[in-house]
Amino acid sequence: MNCCLLLPFMLGIPLLWPCLKATENSQAKKVEQPVGAHGRVKRGWVWNQFFVPEEMNTTSHHIGRLRSDLDNGNNSFQYKLLGAGAGSTFVIDERTGDIYAIQKLDREERSLYNLRAQVKDITTGRAVEPESEFVIKVSDINDNEPKFLDEPYEASVPEMSPEGTLVIQVTASDADDPSSGNNARLLYSLLQGQPYFSVEPTTGVIRISSKMDRELQDEYWVIIQAKDMIGQPGALSGTASVLIKLSDVNDNKPIFKESLYRLSVSESAPTGTSIGRIMAYDNDIGENAEMEYSIEEDDSQTFDIITNNETQEGIVILKKKVDFEHQNHYGIRAKVKNHQVDEQLMEYHTEASTTFIRIQVEDVDEPPLFHLPYYIFEVLEENPQGLFVGMVSATDPDNKKSPIRYSIARSKMFSIDDNGTITTTSPLDREISAWYNLSITATEKYNIEQISSIPVYVQVLNINDHAPEFSQYYETYVCENAGSGEVIQTISAVDRDESIEEHHFYYHLSVEDTNNSSFTIIDNQDNTAVILTNRTGFNLQGEPVFYISILIADNGTPSLTSTNTLTVQVCDCDDTGSTQTCQYQELMLSVGFKTEVIIAVLICIMIIFGFIFLTLGLKPRRKQILFPEKSEDFRENIFRYDDEGGGEEDTEAFDIAELRSGTVMRERKPGKSTCAEIRSLYRQSLQVGPDSAVFRQFILEKLEEANTDPCAPPFDSLQTYAFEGTGSLAGSLSSLESAVSDQDESYDYLNELGPRFNRLACMFGSAVQSNN
Repeated sequence: MNCCLLLPFMLGIPLLWPCLKATENSQAKKVEQPVGAHGRVKRGWVWNQFFVPEEMNTTSHHIGRLRSDLDNGNNSFQYKLLGAGAGSTFVIDERTGDIYAIQKLDREERSLYNLRAQVKDITTGRAVEPESEFVIKVSDINDNEPKFLDEPYEASVPEMSPEGTLVIQVTASDADDPSSGNNARLLYSLLQGQPYFSVEPTTGVIRISSKMDRELQDEYWVIIQAKDMIGQPGALSGTASVLIKLSDVNDNKPIFKESLYRLSVSESAPTGTSIGRIMAYDNDIGENAEMEYSIEEDDSQTFDIITNNETQEGIVILKKKVDFEHQNHYGIRAKVKNHQVDEQLMEYHTEASTTFIRIQVEDVDEPPLFHLPYYIFEVLEENPQGLFVGMVSATDPDNKKSPIRYSIARSKMFSIDDNGTITTTSPLDREISAWYNLSITATEKYNIEQISSIPVYVQVLNINDHAPEFSQYYETYVCENAGSGEVIQTISAVDRDESIEEHHFYYHLSVEDTNNSSFTIIDNQDNTAVILTNRTGFNLQGEPVFYISILIADNGTPSLTSTNTLTVQVCDCDDTGSTQTCQYQELMLSVGFKTEVIIAVLICIMIIFGFIFLTLGLKPRRKQILFPEKSEDFRENIFRYDDEGGGEEDTEAFDIAELRSGTVMRERKPGKSTCAEIRSLYRQSLQVGPDSAVFRQFILEKLEEANTDPCAPPFDSLQTYAFEGTGSLAGSLSSLESAVSDQDESYDYLNELGPRFNRLACMFGSAVQSNN
């Protein structure tokens, strides 16, 4: 049995695929059939594939027909469709075998469907033919526009690049079948970006078509279009935007916008001071705008310019100090250039930009200026007072030329006058001080705050004014049994004078010792000499001590000679020459010991007497402190009671009614008159001091007054009584408790108290007479 697939014309394209002959291994039932319409013997039914156009209408679009060779058209066969898409995408007419697409087909989603077909006899329900497979292929149509997958694009290219420089390549993709005609063949074109850019039609490479300057425009937007079907009519298109930025190159030199700068500097400014700033401008950016400033014209070499790398400013600094009186203005020329310039861009930097800087020096009041930084003077020692040492000189550098005063700080040996002349105030001794370091101060008379100081060094020159002398104290002895010519001492000398040549000393015995001496001297010619015995044997008891006068002369000009005494003791020596007994030495030791003891005893006595005098001196002070009532300091004694009680609401501490009653005056003690009382106090004051009976009587009187006084403070208060002593001749001068008038009192007794009370007697006596 054979079958034939009938394909209708769809979308104007005839389907020319006939029914294919069954393969040899086909399981279809083989039934002999007459020759078909194509002149071939059809055996069984076999179908291979269908080509279905894309974008078909979803409302049952007819694709083709399946038909068995055994089907005689009596509708006794039933066709069925199996596989992926059967029933959902494709359906079959069970009577006729016609296949329909019931959904829209998209090749980009699925381009191939594998289906199976069955044919059964309706009456028996059995398969007429074996199940066979066939393929439905979806053919492509141009239904997808080109798309740029990586947009938006961004590229960078150096400014001033030549034509043809590659910028970027853009690529679009088309989802249509590239093997189906020209559906996926793209063509690129430029919609925006002319005349600076161009694009290659087939590759999408964007290139520069003309030079561009970043300083005029630093970025460009380019729109690229891609069309499929090689741009033929009906083609679909897509676009993409490309941002092209121009990177900077150093094609601009820095330029000064100001042709003249005016700056000023104080003449007191130290070197390194910043005077001002200058600024150049560069249209480039980044490293291409880094500048370097320098001085082009400055004959004085007074100023310099450094570059601030952060702000790209030129800082004018002072290289040397300026002086208004010497030069009050300067003119310099500065230039600027880029720090780094590529070799191919040197044509843009042929001539550097320059500017002129005028600097005005400001005058300030300067301190005096010495003519020299320091002075060194020389003077001979031992010259009289007022000797001229030297002269210093300072002047006011300002135009006013103020007079100068000079002074020497902390020096008692020199003085200076207003002319700067230094003189000595006392003779100088080189052996005490060979150099003097002075500090001379110059002060302006018109402005004493302007001060300058310089060091002055005075060297005291030596004269031969010191004779040589022994270099040390010598303790020399000679044995009783010494023979003639024995060396008993080696001596040397020193000279405090300074000698230009090396010191040389000459040793001799005095004339008396030379004529009659038991000793002799030999000069070693090396500034030392030896003392030798001039006889044999000495007597310790007869002559225990010898005094030798030695003359020592120096080589100074003039030569000075001194007489030095060498003491030689005679000692009892043993056979080896060791001293056994030196009577003079023992005597000196005993005397020295006694002297030390006497001094120690005297010191102890002085300490004891000092302690006694100190003790006696402190006793009057102690008596004065114990008896203050004998002093003449009369004061009022005021007792203050700060106990306030509980207020008017407090009725437990005391009776409130007593406070509201009339004022109760304390009763005065009858008895003594004022005159008699003062005389009594006078007698009491003659006592040695207060005793226990006086204290007891005082306290009892105060206690009785407190108990009988209704106006006394509350009972729970604390009263403090300070005993003032036995009183004084004048009594109390206080006006407290003076409730009774004293007009009738007589103050004549004041005249009897001595001269210290004459003033009071005069005052009170006259007051009483005026009142009478």
